[in-house]
Amino acid sequence: MAHVTLLTASDGMNMLLANKFADQATAMGHTTDIVDLMGLEWPVYTNKLVKSGFEPEGVKDIMSRMDKGDGWVSIAPEYNGSLPSALNNTVAWLSKQGDDFRALFNGRKVGLATHSGGGGDHVIMAMRQQFGYLGCNVIGRSLTSNFSKEASPETIESILTQLCA
Repeated sequence: MAHVTLLTASDGMNMLLANKFADQATAMGHTTDIVDLMGLEWPVYTNKLVKSGFEPEGVKDIMSRMDKGDGWVSIAPEYNGSLPSALNNTVAWLSKQGDDFRALFNGRKVGLATHSGGGGDHVIMAMRQQFGYLGCNVIGRSLTSNFSKEASPETIESILTQLCA
């Protein structure tokens, strides 16, 4: 049994996709935690805020929840060919906690998924690059879906199987 942390950067279709992952993980005997990045009301990350000693409210709680995950699934829509600001801002703040900006990320297994108005390939590539840079082990298989292409249950199960191995 594993614990899967689902990071969602949308309160719409990507939240529904996160719930599909949670349901499948539960059916496979795993536990889950959905971390809703849209619910975080953190200011935009700037060096000026960091130098002033500012720490977003709840950052330690989010770090703790993420640290409990044996694997993560990052579920985000494509915004202008890249990452949504909620995901990018959260990663920026989390990477500035403690002395080692990669500590939370190093060696973490990460799966990627999207429900996007377009194809979603660009956000998958951007997440792969970002999480890989931070030291995560991003699994090769990812899930892209949109209004014309439903999320494949087989792909969800495959991603979860790889994360929880």
